[in-house]
Amino acid sequence: MSKTRVPAVENWFTTDESAPALLGARGVESGSYYWPTAVAVSGNPSAPGEERRPVELSRTGKLWSWTTNHYAPPEPYVAPDPFVPYTVCAVELGLEQMVVLGQLATGADPARLELGMEMELVLGPLYEDDEHEYVVWQWAPLRSTP
Repeated sequence: MSKTRVPAVENWFTTDESAPALLGARGVESGSYYWPTAVAVSGNPSAPGEERRPVELSRTGKLWSWTTNHYAPPEPYVAPDPFVPYTVCAVELGLEQMVVLGQLATGADPARLELGMEMELVLGPLYEDDEHEYVVWQWAPLRSTP
């Protein structure tokens, strides 16, 4: 029996397997983008208290930086036993002009990463229990089309 895939964090991203997206907000007056919206409380100093509208952020961007972590992060991450190092990518979304961190996609080789390469948002496993597989957003090198 297969497990039901559910988001590890509610309301931060869509769970459309073919085109997942981060759920952000955009200021009506300033045009500034915010993500994650649950913690974006300080706002834009040039437009304090402005109204924000929900928006799906860009699904692609350029690899700005990356690092491989050799220690377990805090919750909600559930470290495998034994712990396996993992790579975190910083991807700059062009339209939004913001950098979003996320784990390198499951199965992607960090040795093949290059600064400036195109990346796309995908869903990947974070952990599982008896009934569910909990997924998060991840960054994968953009698949080239022939």
